[in-house]
Amino acid sequence: MPTHVSRLFAWLNVWRADELQGRLIDIFVAPQAGAAMRRVTSADCIAGAGLDGDRYALGRGHWIKTDGCEVTLVAREDLERATRRGGQSFAEGEHRRNLVIEGIPLDALRRRRVRIGEVLFEFHRLRPPCGYLDRLLQPGAGKALGRGAGVGLRVLEAGRIRVGD
Repeated sequence: MPTHVSRLFAWLNVWRADELQGRLIDIFVAPQAGAAMRRVTSADCIAGAGLDGDRYALGRGHWIKTDGCEVTLVAREDLERATRRGGQSFAEGEHRRNLVIEGIPLDALRRRRVRIGEVLFEFHRLRPPCGYLDRLLQPGAGKALGRGAGVGLRVLEAGRIRVGD
């Protein structure tokens, strides 16, 4: 476990190298805001834009005008917890995130760069679920995911990512 400084300031925790090894288990893209997420096994990442064919890289994402989101990421562990909490399955991309990882706590990504496959990403900001999930799925879906269930990343070095990286 990390050296815990504080639960309130979990992002200050010190992480061991073995705690920073994880795996990409799902990739999702959507061609425009509101479109259903589509699972893919690999994706080309474009530096400064996002995943090829995704709404954010195409300039059609809901948040594109306010903060320039490129790629969103969530942990499998957070999705499982949300399913237990709210009864809503997030298995088919209903979480509206691009990448699903396992094995790395999202707090460990703060202020870091992370390599997935050929691509170098950089932490951009926290991505808490928005009220859109409640309208799209069911009331309480966003709350079930919780505030820490998602981060935004920037693509620094282009390349291809694949499920299993």
